[in-house]
Amino acid sequence: MAPRQAPTIRQRRFGAELRRLREAVGMSAPVAAEQLGADRTMISNIESGRFGISEERLRRLASIYECDDDELIDALASMTGGRSKGWWDEYRGKIPPDFLDVAELEHHATGLRTLQTAHIPGLFQTEDHARALFDLYVPALPRLEVELRVAHRLARHVVVATRPGVAYVGLVHEAALRLRTGGRQVAKSQLNRLLEESERPNVRLLVIPFTAGGFPMAGDTMMYVSGASPHLDTVEVDSPMGAVFFDSRTQLANFRRRLDLVEQVALNPNKSRDLILEIAGEL
Repeated sequence: MAPRQAPTIRQRRFGAELRRLREAVGMSAPVAAEQLGADRTMISNIESGRFGISEERLRRLASIYECDDDELIDALASMTGGRSKGWWDEYRGKIPPDFLDVAELEHHATGLRTLQTAHIPGLFQTEDHARALFDLYVPALPRLEVELRVAHRLARHVVVATRPGVAYVGLVHEAALRLRTGGRQVAKSQLNRLLEESERPNVRLLVIPFTAGGFPMAGDTMMYVSGASPHLDTVEVDSPMGAVFFDSRTQLANFRRRLDLVEQVALNPNKSRDLILEIAGEL
């Protein structure tokens, strides 16, 4: 099997979880490889995401690591074998790889929680809004790349639109709703789109009003991705250099706590829709 030159975040996440299981029992990588009957470098290559592993070997490793969490083992087993192609793969090498990582995480998620303080949630952006955002990049992006990014962003909507759709909770600050990105008409159409999406049974859009004052992670754009097992949750935070991913137990717990605190100051779904409608009416 040829090594992967650029493992995806999902592949690296799989390896990181196996490393945690190994370290939890105080076993070195060479010893684990010996017990598995494999080359001594195999474990480190798997843990770095450079090599995959069969389901049979995964379950053997779980036994070696004395893991009795059936839910976690089954979730890891579903991540074994060759990487299946997703719709996002057609964009590989054409747009930044972290865009593809986000799409892959969303595709396999059992739940999504997002926080946006200056932007509309990516899953619900209209074509005109997304294009206007990418046109603001400095230095300017090539026109072809702008269009590819827009097409990719629109395609991500499938995770909430395909029934039953992943459970989604979106926290959006009032500031993001009032920014007239792309002009008055584009902004109005975008708000109307949000109202439509908020009616989906699997979607909860919660607006953080200006009157809420300060709150944890004010100014951040982030996504909490729930995996098939809580141990496989992942957090993605936007940064000027691209997406940053977090997956340690402590980090995940802290992000969950912060999101819970933000939800406490957000409006409920009905009042959130009322505020979005009010802002749209002002345009």
